[in-house]
Amino acid sequence: MNGHYDQIVVGGGVIGCSVAYQLSKRGYRVLLIEGDAIGSGASSAAAGMLGAQLEFSSDSILFQFARESRALFPELSKELKEVSGIDTGFIQKGVMKLASTEQQLIKLREIANFQRSAGESAIILSQKAVSLKERELAGDFLGGLFLPDDGQVSAPLLTKAFAKGAQENGAVLLENTPVTELLEQKNGLNGVKTTDSLFYCDQLVIATGSDSKWLPVDVSITPVKGECVSVRPDQPLIESTIYADGCYLVPKFDGRIIIGATSLPGMTDKRVRVKGVHHLLTRAQQILPALEYAQLEHFWAGIRPQTADGFPYIGKVPGKQGIYAATGHYRNGILLSPLTGIMMADLLEGKADKKYVTGFALDRKKHALV
Repeated sequence: MNGHYDQIVVGGGVIGCSVAYQLSKRGYRVLLIEGDAIGSGASSAAAGMLGAQLEFSSDSILFQFARESRALFPELSKELKEVSGIDTGFIQKGVMKLASTEQQLIKLREIANFQRSAGESAIILSQKAVSLKERELAGDFLGGLFLPDDGQVSAPLLTKAFAKGAQENGAVLLENTPVTELLEQKNGLNGVKTTDSLFYCDQLVIATGSDSKWLPVDVSITPVKGECVSVRPDQPLIESTIYADGCYLVPKFDGRIIIGATSLPGMTDKRVRVKGVHHLLTRAQQILPALEYAQLEHFWAGIRPQTADGFPYIGKVPGKQGIYAATGHYRNGILLSPLTGIMMADLLEGKADKKYVTGFALDRKKHALV
């Protein structure tokens, strides 16, 4: 089986599927190749938080990108449901970040002040207001920050919706097909070699997450293992996503609560440790005491790709004609996936926003030193 495509996307996580969806939507002939099942890596492990405001107390290119990407979700979710038939589980009921100490409360006020200055909604809650808004929370928090425009989706369903949408647009998807070699500029084309086939393309996009073997050696990606747990209470306990020191709790549309996540840099195995589960469940129950009676449902681990500066790589691979990369999104892959797909499609058409092209370039460190 051989073929020629306008673009080949290597990597079937949420980023690769978003890129394939946007390119196929524009009428290109796209091949998406995944070495395992679609969405079987970090995309299936993510809790699906859309926390565009959660951790930013100052402006940055990443903050701007995150806000733009979050703004796409309401209409994108409807579009994907129409094209793919898959409901992404999009919910926009806000995120509440809690403070246990005066120092944490000061930090939350700093975030709120910046977010308001940027035109975003950010509400500081007193101890009483926290208890009134989420009545099942422990009563020992000094206050909180409520961000009503942040939300969540089902990460696995979003990935599947992008993939199915790409297929409906005419893209070809190959699962369980490991790429063994990149073919660079063979007869004026790029391409990939698999175990039993050759595929050629005009443009090649690498979206392989923490697996950075196809990237230049000076493009650093650190794998970070994260463990999560899901529990199922008998009745809804929280409405908003809750974020506190040591853990977060994400109430899903089907009644589950996802509790995450540990952070283990440099680890690439997906084994879940007793220590990690114990930490998450203990901290979650301190935050939400009624979890004591919830049913323990499932636990898992995912490997997230982190860059040195925390910004993703979205751009041309230096020194490689027609080869691009979209990776290194770390904890924000789900949040940033819509705009990453659009930006990559724009980049391949030569019309991407210059500030993002510069800010997320693979060789940005080199240029910063000049």
